[in-house]
Amino acid sequence: MSEQYETIIPLDVPKAMRSAFRENYDALTAGKGRLMLFAGDQKVEHLNTDFLGEGISPDDSDPEHLFRIASKAKIGAFATQFGLISRYGMSYPDVPYVVKLNSKTNLVKPLQAEPLSSQWLSVDDVAELKRENGLRILGVGYTFYIGSEHEAQMLREAAQIVRRAHHHGLPVILWSYARGKAVPIEKDPKIIAGAAGVAACLGADFAKVNYPDGADATDRLRDVVRAAGRTKVICSGGGRMGVEPFLRRLHEQIHVSGTSGSATGRNIHQKSLDEAVRFANAVYAMTVDDASITEAMNIYWGDLET
Repeated sequence: MSEQYETIIPLDVPKAMRSAFRENYDALTAGKGRLMLFAGDQKVEHLNTDFLGEGISPDDSDPEHLFRIASKAKIGAFATQFGLISRYGMSYPDVPYVVKLNSKTNLVKPLQAEPLSSQWLSVDDVAELKRENGLRILGVGYTFYIGSEHEAQMLREAAQIVRRAHHHGLPVILWSYARGKAVPIEKDPKIIAGAAGVAACLGADFAKVNYPDGADATDRLRDVVRAAGRTKVICSGGGRMGVEPFLRRLHEQIHVSGTSGSATGRNIHQKSLDEAVRFANAVYAMTVDDASITEAMNIYWGDLET
């Protein structure tokens, strides 16, 4: 990025906390406005499906594998649940964290019951964990589902989380999804744009959205970015992909669609430690440092210093 990036500090951040907010935001984005999020909340969201099976490194069965990757790779932050951080954070105090404040399993399908993911803990609990242990907690995250019969509850929680997190100088990433019986196609570009716009109305600093379906997905993702306004959009990494196709899609998301980063989980942690670190470094280089596809692939193959 050749232009100078200026951090926008929301007006609901108290004046006394604006310096802290800027420091946390700039740490998340390396002062360049783009976030490379290592998403590690799937232990709840997908249970053990993402951590054991064909093509998945045996290392991934151990939750500490996630922390080892986060401690060795270049990342903006590692997003995971409060409980895992409290169990492993003492061994990995220098990892930059985003604390996920809600999660739900995938056992109950939308046709059985409308999706509801309630807040587990408060932002104040996160602030206390950070203060008492000196952890590098840079922000918090929360998932909401528009289209669910329970959307009003989740939107209320999300708004309050944004308000309280900003009070503590912490940026907020909202996992912004459309899901429920009222949503026939979750990856419809129009409804993804709607979810991003809702995140903006809630005051989120980043909206994490699904990548749209369709041959014109790259173009339609532009509409999602526009709908979010000053709330930055990052795309979910999704299911397992080949390394080069993943990096090509990411390059298009950032340089064609105008997204402000990426949130990658399975495509990182299902690999062995060495490969996961090299791949995360490649994603970071492309996301934050404007590496080309060739440069990112060279980092993945270990041909360049990272």
